[in-house]
Amino acid sequence: MSDADSNKTEPGQPSLRTTRRSFIKGVIVSGVAVSAVGYVVYERTARRPAAGAVERLITLNVNGRDRRVDVAPHETLAYTIRNKLGLTGTKVSCDRAECGACTVMLDGVTSYSCSTLTQSVRNRKIVTIEGIAGPTGGLHKVQQAMIDELGPQCGFCTSGQVVSAVALLNRNPKPTQDEARRGMSGNLCKCGAYDHYLKAVMRASQEA
Repeated sequence: MSDADSNKTEPGQPSLRTTRRSFIKGVIVSGVAVSAVGYVVYERTARRPAAGAVERLITLNVNGRDRRVDVAPHETLAYTIRNKLGLTGTKVSCDRAECGACTVMLDGVTSYSCSTLTQSVRNRKIVTIEGIAGPTGGLHKVQQAMIDELGPQCGFCTSGQVVSAVALLNRNPKPTQDEARRGMSGNLCKCGAYDHYLKAVMRASQEA
């Protein structure tokens, strides 16, 4: 059978070529329609979050200031502080709540920010190392004491050490050495400068 014969159709029947053209048009039109439906569904979903969804744009009180920030549901406070708010004094080392380099204060209580979800602290007062200062805006007595006692070595853990020491002295202004040692025990120092940090805490406790 020739190609010409293969394209022949019965009288009143659409040609094979016409049928193909119609089919292709149908596919294109239906594809556009499906895409349009998907776009509408996406737009509606984006504008109206599903019930129970976590609001991403939240307000955090950091160092006495309210800050609006876009926060993912499983984002850690350490990530938000460093990468969204630019407060890089808070360090991340172990990233598993063991070393204390990421220590911040939540309502005056020390907390590892690397294992704290940002979404869980939206109604609490967060204080980082950048928010610690003396009464006149200069160095806090703990910071000055650590300089005087040569506390920092490499300095990576120092911000967490300072935050922990300030929280300790706010809670217990005149600790014994054992109390101070226990209060600072959540902070690891790879340089082994524990005695220097302990002396700094005791020195700061003696300041007016």
